Amino acid sequence: MKAPVRLAAYGAGLVVAFGGAFGLAGVAVPDSVVTAWAQSSEKGTHGDGHGGSVQESANEAVNGVSASADGYALSPVKAPAGTDASGTLSFRILDEAGEPVTEYTVAHEKDLHLIVVRTDGTHFRHVHPVLDKSTSTWSIPWTWDEAGTYRAYADFTPAGQDAEGVTLTRSVEVAGDYTSVTAEPTRTDEVDGFTVTLDGDLTAGTTSDLAVTVKRDGEPVTTLEPYLGAFGHLVALREGDLAYLHVHPAGDEPEPGSTGGPDVGFGAEVPTAGRYLLYLDFQIDGQVHTAQFVVDAVHSDATQTDEESHSDGH
Repeated sequence: MKAPVRLAAYGAGLVVAFGGAFGLAGVAVPDSVVTAWAQSSEKGTHGDGHGGSVQESANEAVNGVSASADGYALSPVKAPAGTDASGTLSFRILDEAGEPVTEYTVAHEKDLHLIVVRTDGTHFRHVHPVLDKSTSTWSIPWTWDEAGTYRAYADFTPAGQDAEGVTLTRSVEVAGDYTSVTAEPTRTDEVDGFTVTLDGDLTAGTTSDLAVTVKRDGEPVTTLEPYLGAFGHLVALREGDLAYLHVHPAGDEPEPGSTGGPDVGFGAEVPTAGRYLLYLDFQIDGQVHTAQFVVDAVHSDATQTDEESHSDGH
């Protein structure tokens, strides 16, 4: 799978998405918009224009912002129009000739992964629709909890030797009034009786070590189960452009029936400073839980300046 931003996962799967909000249903975000966002973000964070290598990484990291890429296209996503009805979310993957794709390479134990999240970072879901080969349609039962603009990502690897992963995306509008949520920094989440804590800092342009610890009633949890071939999957959303990057876990997959925890480690390299919303999927007793964190990444120049100030005694 293509990985323009280097990320490593130690004993765990790592999915990274850099996010924000674009509100037109079924319209992909053009590269020019993403590049403009990256340039404005860079100027806003570093008014002197320093950090060219980080800017370069930001542009290279753009992935999953288009409905078509690498010879494949994502059809418009069909889903219930509002929160007052249940139904089906469905779509097709097409090749460059416009023919539906029905053969895939298994990645993380699935032919295709679907990520859906509202553009303010709430209502995150990582699910696995089913392919009906008679209609070439992927589908899954679906209801919306709240209105808003959502982004749906289809993450898959086509069939074929040396095939690389592709991430395609569409926007989906869900009718109704809603209030956007503003994320505030937090490193601890209480979810389904578990306390999940994130340690480590994000520094743009360099590899940052992160560690997630899972506890229950104050006691370390050592019964994390393999989920999709790993002990955990991390998703990060960068406020701004909704670019998406999926990287396979490093190292061997856990053996079936094995357990892990309480700590799960990740190494992540983010391309720019800014606010990141992180989501950790982990499984215990056959049940998948999702913990959420909000972390501000700093620029490497800021870290260096801070270290120099300390060494000078200022």
